[in-house]
Amino acid sequence: MYIALAVLAVAVLYVIFTYNGLVSSRQMVEEAWSGIDVQLKRRADLIPNLIETVKGYANHEKTTLQAVVDLRNRAQAVPTGDVAGRIQAESLLGQALGRLLAVSESYPDLKANENFAELQRALERVEGEIQMSRRYYNGAARALNVKVESFPSNLIAGQFGFGKKPYFEIANEADRAVPTVRF
Repeated sequence: MYIALAVLAVAVLYVIFTYNGLVSSRQMVEEAWSGIDVQLKRRADLIPNLIETVKGYANHEKTTLQAVVDLRNRAQAVPTGDVAGRIQAESLLGQALGRLLAVSESYPDLKANENFAELQRALERVEGEIQMSRRYYNGAARALNVKVESFPSNLIAGQFGFGKKPYFEIANEADRAVPTVRF
């Protein structure tokens, strides 16, 4: 009788500790995603200033400028919890920003403009922060995913509705390519 109670107590404690570990991991993933979201917002806030500065120098680059604005608005419209949708939208925005910065290479006066140079440096700092936030998020997602898939914690994860989280990575190999600009 005492053995059965001891086994039952150990099983209950295991479920409690495993459940709490899964909750902790899920919270770390959500915190990490919040960090990425903050950095993406900082980048989105820089874009209008960058666009206005470039507009003064590159009036005939309207399609590139409009694409960046449209993709920024689309990325901002993705719901906060939609990680996969946000990853896709931000990937497209990153490509468009790369094209915009490549266009700036064709305008020596623009490159020499202190306002543009400061905006470009700020954007580079934010991109670095996004990379660090992405690594932290992916590490937290990996830790949760291992718990969700590993036996026997996967039994508890399945019972309580814990699921895998997607990694924040470039899904399309074409997105890794350096943009080319042709006039």
